[in-house]
Amino acid sequence: MVVVALDFSKAFESVRHSTLLTKMAQLDLPDAVFNWLVDYFRGHEHCTQYNGVTSATLSISASIVQGSAVRPASYVVNAADLTSVSSINQLVKYADDTYLIIPACNVDTCAAELDHVEQWATFNNLRLNRGKCTEIIFVDPRRRRSVEPPPLLTGVKHVTTLKMLGVTVTNMLSVAEHVQAIIRACAPSIHALRVLRCHGLNDAALQTAYRAIIVARLTYAASAWWGFTTADDRRRVEGFFETRYPGWFLSTKLAHCGESCARR
Repeated sequence: MVVVALDFSKAFESVRHSTLLTKMAQLDLPDAVFNWLVDYFRGHEHCTQYNGVTSATLSISASIVQGSAVRPASYVVNAADLTSVSSINQLVKYADDTYLIIPACNVDTCAAELDHVEQWATFNNLRLNRGKCTEIIFVDPRRRRSVEPPPLLTGVKHVTTLKMLGVTVTNMLSVAEHVQAIIRACAPSIHALRVLRCHGLNDAALQTAYRAIIVARLTYAASAWWGFTTADDRRRVEGFFETRYPGWFLSTKLAHCGESCARR
């Protein structure tokens, strides 16, 4: 299976208002909401002032205001019509994070799919940055017979490890690097909580912070990656609770980390 992580240069800043509003008009939105969105995106201008000189004022016809509540949702609407050429392939989108998934039986369509994405981007005032796109080819480590890998995509970086929505996976479907990374990231937080306890933070507040910072980070997206862990990976996560778990957090201790991960 081939997965291509697509990168659109300054995606949020390049969304054309006229195109976005046309797509929003096709949604089942109340008239008042749609009219509010039209008013929100229109009527903005900008100019540049440098060294006492001010440029001419120009209207803003593209981009979504950074930090606004409608920013992610607007991009989702804008990218809703981006689909794969082949029905066998899939495009997985989360805001501006887009992944092209092509099964082994259809790898000969990789180049055509990427060209199609590039054409869609051009039509929608976006630019597909091939230099920042990454391609990973997943293989089954249990397969004894060697398989000829598909040809690499032109201008796309080939990698053996890919971080997808915060989860690191290797081309051999291993999450050992992800497990190691999250445990390493949690270690300083344990020290910070100990410092807070020394400064008088009560146990109830410490337990709440532990659940919010440590447990939440260790079990983030666990339902997606826990099934790919090896026995060593699971022992490493569970061992973190056993060796790093402060005694004053007993009321929040997980009886079995695997059970917690399976529930998420």
